[in-house]
Amino acid sequence: MTGRDASGTAERAPVAAERMDTPIGPLLIAATEAALVSVSFQAGTDSRGLGQIPQRGVGDDRPAPLEQAVLQLGDYFSGDRLEFDLPLDLIGLTDFRRDVLMRTSRIPFGATLSYGELAAAVGRPGAARAVGTAEGSNPIAIVIPCHRVVRSDGAIGQYGGGSEAKRWLLEHEARR
Repeated sequence: MTGRDASGTAERAPVAAERMDTPIGPLLIAATEAALVSVSFQAGTDSRGLGQIPQRGVGDDRPAPLEQAVLQLGDYFSGDRLEFDLPLDLIGLTDFRRDVLMRTSRIPFGATLSYGELAAAVGRPGAARAVGTAEGSNPIAIVIPCHRVVRSDGAIGQYGGGSEAKRWLLEHEARR
């Protein structure tokens, strides 16, 4: 989480990260001792602006949230996990983005919502584009399943990991 250094400036707790190979490409997973902060498709940097993060080596100590994220994502990709149970760090997000992402995290495995339906669900009917922007900057991909948000015409829409990754995730969940 965050704290303050001696000058009063916000300071993030130390972050550990690990690269994970998946059926949709490599993910960078980052966590503090308290919570998961990022699951990103960018293998060299994370989506939370934490900069370059060194990969963990085999045998390195991992914070519990990082270890649990790696295990749970592995189970998800193998088809053995339908939902995630991880502490999440959404510090620094606007209230609207946090509301959108928290509602997104409750979309059931295998289900989808349209951007418009999600906008209505967070009390902002007519804000489908703003919802799309919030989803597009989701710092914790897959765990917060923004891939389950689709266009109202049924098209899958855009995705940070690319349209093929989104299609794979939706088909993976539909098979289960």
